[in-house]
Amino acid sequence: MQSSLPDKIHAALIMDGNGRWAARRGLPRTAGHEAGTHAARRIVAAAPAAGIGTLTLYAFSCDNWARPAAEVSALMALLSHFLLKETEDLAKAGVRASVIGRRDRLPGHVRDAIDWMERRTSEGRALHLRIAIDYSGRQSILAAAHAAAGAALDADAFGRLVAGADVPPVDLLIRAGGEKRLSDFLLWECAYAELSFCDVLWPDFCAAHLEAAVADFRGRERRFGALPSAA
Repeated sequence: MQSSLPDKIHAALIMDGNGRWAARRGLPRTAGHEAGTHAARRIVAAAPAAGIGTLTLYAFSCDNWARPAAEVSALMALLSHFLLKETEDLAKAGVRASVIGRRDRLPGHVRDAIDWMERRTSEGRALHLRIAIDYSGRQSILAAAHAAAGAALDADAFGRLVAGADVPPVDLLIRAGGEKRLSDFLLWECAYAELSFCDVLWPDFCAAHLEAAVADFRGRERRFGALPSAA
């Protein structure tokens, strides 16, 4: 096994399947999204013990604005409620929380909740929780390219413009819900990520699923283009 497996990993999660979970139960899609927040709470609580130092959750993509207006409005209300409700518990648990993605299109109540959460949890060291809201991997790369226009940057320097100066590359990308695609999530950061796809719909995703994905990751040999260690 190569020593390139870090003690604390950056895990990214695509939280997919809320709508299908609700439909199977004859419930409105909003009920699935609400159930998804409980899954998020479970996974954030389980992440440090699973050896995760940075956890990035895909909450709302730029493309999700194309959903029905009523669903988008309900999602925004749920997001602001979740952020405000969880802030104190995150701070007590030593979790630093931040949001990536555009903020100019978010309702004011969501921006206010984000600002409060980021300020209140800024001293956390047990886990860096990143929540992607109105996020697009392609747009983040494009924004970095505009910021770097005319500058002679290497890949590491450009990557800091894309992802942030203190954010490591993604080690493990997990997608719940059975789909097998990246959906414009952390495209630069996932260049060498190990991929894990789970058929479990996000509201049913639990600590055991997270631990199984991390254990599988720990059993892999990451070569980054080099030959196997036994070669």
